[in-house]
Amino acid sequence: NMSDVEILSSKKRKLSPAKSDEGGPSSSALHHDNDSSSPSSSTQHATASSPNNTTPNNKLPPRPPNTYDNIRRAIVINDGTRTNLIRLIGLKSLFARQLPKMPKEYIARLVFDRRHKSLAILSSDPEKKECDDEIIGGICYRAYPEMRFAEIAFCAVSASQQVKGYGTKLMNLLKMHAVTEGIEFFITYADNYAIGYFKKQGFTKAVSMPKGRYQGLIKDYDGGTIMECYVHPTIDFTRVPEMIQAQKEFLLQRIRAGTAKSDKVVYPPLPPDFYAGQDVKSRAEKGAAERALAIPGVSEAGWTMADLMASTRDAKDSDKKKHQLKSDLLALVSKVQDQQYSWCFRDPVDTNEVKDYLDVVDDPIDLKTMEKRIRRGDWYKTKHMLFSDMMKMVNNCKLYNGEGNTYYDCAVSLEKYLASISPMFTE
Repeated sequence: NMSDVEILSSKKRKLSPAKSDEGGPSSSALHHDNDSSSPSSSTQHATASSPNNTTPNNKLPPRPPNTYDNIRRAIVINDGTRTNLIRLIGLKSLFARQLPKMPKEYIARLVFDRRHKSLAILSSDPEKKECDDEIIGGICYRAYPEMRFAEIAFCAVSASQQVKGYGTKLMNLLKMHAVTEGIEFFITYADNYAIGYFKKQGFTKAVSMPKGRYQGLIKDYDGGTIMECYVHPTIDFTRVPEMIQAQKEFLLQRIRAGTAKSDKVVYPPLPPDFYAGQDVKSRAEKGAAERALAIPGVSEAGWTMADLMASTRDAKDSDKKKHQLKSDLLALVSKVQDQQYSWCFRDPVDTNEVKDYLDVVDDPIDLKTMEKRIRRGDWYKTKHMLFSDMMKMVNNCKLYNGEGNTYYDCAVSLEKYLASISPMFTE
């Protein structure tokens, strides 16, 4: 009942350290115990995407077969079937062995909970089928489809299979499966032994997901570090090394194509009077670039005025200022997102549901759109421009909803909050 949930939510558990290994994690992620998700009812097998082995560009060699295709794996849930129950027992035993500090009852409760799922890598040895040794490694997690994130509870690889890359394979397969469930973020509480592993898998301590999406669904824990990973829906995580190699080859081809002729030309030394009549003492950005471009062979090598100007100290200072502005703007958006009355401003209005919204509001705006504009880096030139968009968002809400409405009240509260932090938007 609700009182039990409230009591559980108010308690904090201490995270127990667990052993880890570079090749395969043996890490714990502290977990919730709420009643806000419906149980799962089917077993699914995680499959890595297998794009064609040929590419439109005939100059590129065909891609090799995906090594992940040979890995036996399964999404295991407590649906009462014999196969899944045996695998769940194997997962429970694996987590208990590799995470000796975690209470066995707690592990069993989460693994067998119908709201949780586990991704398991299975041994291909037929003699190990339907026994504990069949489980090479596993990750137990719970998804929150409405909030588009999942929390990882346990992650471990069998001691006999460490340093074989199964830890990375597990996480990559989980990311591929997460896309099919509409999951955008993974979140976990990691102990000191697990932080290194999660960092290698793309997790970061800087949580960008709005707190309103996970607050109240997961609990805070003493001794643990909250970490987050964004799951890009279009990346094939099972082919990341190949993707990086292809990008490297593409860049090298472009470089070779651009320098095929110019790199074989030898230019004579500059004459003593080469800089005669030029202001060689000027440190102006344009002057330095013009002098460099006048040197024979520079323009032939593909350098442009824009390239040279971008390499000057002034350009670097400008980049630093842009980066600082971007960081400040993201911090301001995050500050607004953390307010309890900003929940209705975090995502765009769904015009499929609110069909007359665009008839009333000419220029819709929301916090998610602002964040995208900031990350793109070329929209907001000043903090005041961001403040103007936030006030526009407030006024749009008041205009469409009118007084005596919950959304209107949220807009009024946000307007007061923006007024209180308005000095932060000044230059």
